[in-house]
Amino acid sequence: MDGLRISGFHAGYPKRKIISNLNVPLLPRGKITVLLGPNGCGKSTLLRSLAGLNRAEGEVWLNGTALMSQPFARRAEKVVYLPQSLPAGVHLHVLESIIVAQRASGGRSSSASEAEVMSVLEQLGISHLALSYLDQLSGGQKQLVGLAQSLIRRPELLLLDEPLSALDLNYQFHVMDLVRRETRKRNIITIVVIHDINIALRHGEHVLMLQNGELIADGLPEEVITPESLATVYGVKGRIERCTQGTPQVLIDGLVAEPTL
Repeated sequence: MDGLRISGFHAGYPKRKIISNLNVPLLPRGKITVLLGPNGCGKSTLLRSLAGLNRAEGEVWLNGTALMSQPFARRAEKVVYLPQSLPAGVHLHVLESIIVAQRASGGRSSSASEAEVMSVLEQLGISHLALSYLDQLSGGQKQLVGLAQSLIRRPELLLLDEPLSALDLNYQFHVMDLVRRETRKRNIITIVVIHDINIALRHGEHVLMLQNGELIADGLPEEVITPESLATVYGVKGRIERCTQGTPQVLIDGLVAEPTL
């Protein structure tokens, strides 16, 4: 069956389990799934584990393939993970770094041409950086290059861990719009960790909400993001109202329990 399904999933560290017995219903291809939850709830651990970078047990089916039994190299052909903090920039041109990432992954992306690389850079609005060195870029520019490196590899499952954290408002909208278009065009599964719930409401097509390594809710954004779930998971008094253009927005009025000083 096409899509991503997770069953009886456990992940974490030798002396500390972060995720225990996680079950995620089928996530369809061609849609963005937003992963929400407070700090430390297991969002990054889940993405890293799906990419094979953390110890994990359980069943993960990706488009009919049992992902957990795949060697790391084979998994890397299907799954691409973009961390929230990229490694220190090496002294390579942006264009070179993307070609290296494309060739290193092998498999589906090994035939991508230089023209395709430039096309991805143009779509991200950073073609002017093609001959700039990675170690001379700003944090936001490096994040965009990392996204270009991820897209050029043509994954079946794209995992983005806080890809907007270093971007300004213009690029936040631009990147989410591009990721949604590319997800649909390539018919892939994309999971994005986002802290801004209003971005999740606007750009997400499916939402998973975690708390303490457990799945609290999943479904359409407006089904999952409710005053009740905001109170339970984030400890805030919130409401969802529509702006003059009809877009739902979260407004926070206070905390469920006021901190004691």
